Amino acid sequence: MKFSIQAVYGWYRDLIRNPKYRWWVILGTALYFISPFDIAPDFLPIVGQIDDAFILTLLVSEVSQLVI
Repeated sequence: MKFSIQAVYGWYRDLIRNPKYRWWVILGTALYFISPFDIAPDFLPIVGQIDDAFILTLLVSEVSQLVI
């Protein structure tokens, strides 16, 4: 199995567009964003902020597409 960012993005997009799981995914993403336990912790100088910026951008872009 090959890991790629595009595969994760496609999975996230499909999951957030499913009305059954939409609010759980939005809530989980928001909790991940404010949580101190990340894939790349915030105390790492650049990588921690890039991780959070990516998650926040993904959440905002998908939710804005749902609203429009």
